[in-house]
Amino acid sequence: MKPADILTVGITGLNAHDNPGPGIAVARALKDAYGDNIRLIGLAYEALEPGIYMDKLLDKTYHIPYPAAGATVLLERLLEINGMTGLDMIIPNFDAELGNFIKIAPRLAAEDIKTFLPDAVQLAARDKTQLHEFAATYGFKVPDYVNLTKAEDMEVTGDKLGYPLFIKGKYYEARLADNADEAKKIFHDIANRWGLPVIAQRCIKGTEINVAGLGDGKGNLISAVPMRKLYITDKGKAWAGVTIEDAELVDLAGQFAKTLQWRGGFELEIIKDNAGNLYIIEINPRFPAWIYLAAASGQNQPAALVKMAMGDDVQPFESYEPGKLFIRHSWDDVVDIARFQQFSAFGEI
Repeated sequence: MKPADILTVGITGLNAHDNPGPGIAVARALKDAYGDNIRLIGLAYEALEPGIYMDKLLDKTYHIPYPAAGATVLLERLLEINGMTGLDMIIPNFDAELGNFIKIAPRLAAEDIKTFLPDAVQLAARDKTQLHEFAATYGFKVPDYVNLTKAEDMEVTGDKLGYPLFIKGKYYEARLADNADEAKKIFHDIANRWGLPVIAQRCIKGTEINVAGLGDGKGNLISAVPMRKLYITDKGKAWAGVTIEDAELVDLAGQFAKTLQWRGGFELEIIKDNAGNLYIIEINPRFPAWIYLAAASGQNQPAALVKMAMGDDVQPFESYEPGKLFIRHSWDDVVDIARFQQFSAFGEI
């Protein structure tokens, strides 16, 4: 039995490869804020998610079904895990799983398991396949793009958008194509991995900037920390970045939180062109994988999210420290294979 004053929080997104999930960074931020007064329960889809074996972060980890299994199966597993751990809250960290978590949020709340999520309408409004409608409705700038279901349409699309252009998965991954042949190859690769449609998006020349934000669901921006990418992988992921001071970017995040009444964490992926225009190229409906940088610079968004979910009054952060640099790196954790076998066989460790 856990002490009554210790929070138990479930966290997904424990992968930490070249396309990392946010779960590890969220766990680090919560440990910084709560120390020994929090128990972190990992919720993993695969036995080789590195976070499973990070004992200093996670107290226990359980296997959960893939999002494709549906909301009912997910709920059944989470209630089973709740019976063993006494969950106070769950923070889902993958785009593809949010639909299921939003569906079951009322049922989780009936079991006194908190979440802090947008609703289904808000989630759909910022979908990367709907950015034209989003921009037209709310007055934001977005690059031109085309949703594709056939590689053969790439010829016409390439002529329309021009090369180079980005080919993007509907949930994850973005790769730059320099010509039609390369675009078709990337199309097939991303379609096989993430399904259809595949998005072809015009490449805007400028500076890549991301903003990690947190909305309270009432139109208020609780936190916003802009980060300029310094090193980008072939999947479009920031592998190094630095916090920057830019009131215009914070204002943009505030406009997003206000217009959509956004509830929870989010990330704006932005290109600032040479004329100073801000183009939103993607809106991620959860914390980014680099969210620990926001905590380290003075705005611990995961901790603030937990406090709001628990009913605490959280005031907007007033400042953060610009010039904080993160550099992601590889680290080999060595564990006994018996632990891998245990998780694979029994679904918990």
